Amino acid sequence: MDSILNNLKQEFKKGTILNKLIYINVGVFLIFSILGVFSFMLQFDLSSILSKLYLPAENSKLLNQPWAFITYMFLHNGFLHLLFNMVWLHFAGKIFLQYLNPKQLLSTYILGGISGGIIFIIAYNYIPALTIYTQNAQALGASAAVLAIVVAIATYSPNYSVRFPFIGIVKLKHIAIFSVVLDIISIPKGNAGGHIAHLGGALFGYIYIKQLQKGNDYSVGFTKWMNNLSNLFKPKNKLKTVHKRPKSDKQFNTEKSAQQKAVDLVLEKISKSGYESLSKEEKATLFSASKK
Repeated sequence: MDSILNNLKQEFKKGTILNKLIYINVGVFLIFSILGVFSFMLQFDLSSILSKLYLPAENSKLLNQPWAFITYMFLHNGFLHLLFNMVWLHFAGKIFLQYLNPKQLLSTYILGGISGGIIFIIAYNYIPALTIYTQNAQALGASAAVLAIVVAIATYSPNYSVRFPFIGIVKLKHIAIFSVVLDIISIPKGNAGGHIAHLGGALFGYIYIKQLQKGNDYSVGFTKWMNNLSNLFKPKNKLKTVHKRPKSDKQFNTEKSAQQKAVDLVLEKISKSGYESLSKEEKATLFSASKK
């Protein structure tokens, strides 16, 4: 068991940011699945913990758990939900990393998920068909974050071709368009909030690449913010670095002259009384001068 865990740790450390995102999603799912077993057997309420990690649509609840903007996109309500999202993430992420860098992938995932969450909250607070459900509405899943990556890479390289079994070659832009249209027409058919959140992620992916093509890379500012945030939790080094000022020529010559006088006095003493007559300090002075 230890060797398996060590192998997983090594794979996680050496893996790409895409692999790490998949590992985190799968790991979180397994942890809460195991906790669900204990919850059933020991009869404690796991839902009260999960509700603090889901993204609520109701504003007063959201104010008490702002971290839910991040945590909700790493939670899934079933194995098929997780599997579908991870397959899509792996598929789109591999193509994404052929053209863009890992920091841009991570930024698109996180910011796409946040954008999906914002659109979800706006929808449940302002669309009449949904406002009656606002009190209990919660979002979870990586779908908005994953669709942000799908649409982003489809916008960046729309004519990239993918071969599907039984279907043939399909361009990336057609895959993205199909996914977005499917979410739009599915809104009245159930899980309206989820489909709307997906569209929020897709919108971010599209805007991000369009801005990137104009020279505005949102990932730079986001990465800098993440680095500053992580630095807050790093232990501070108590040892202060002392920067010595370079000595001026006058100061250098003065010190050299003083050292030479001290050496001359020691040499004069040796000539009169021999080396054994020197004190420890005088021997140290002579030794120091011999090394320079």
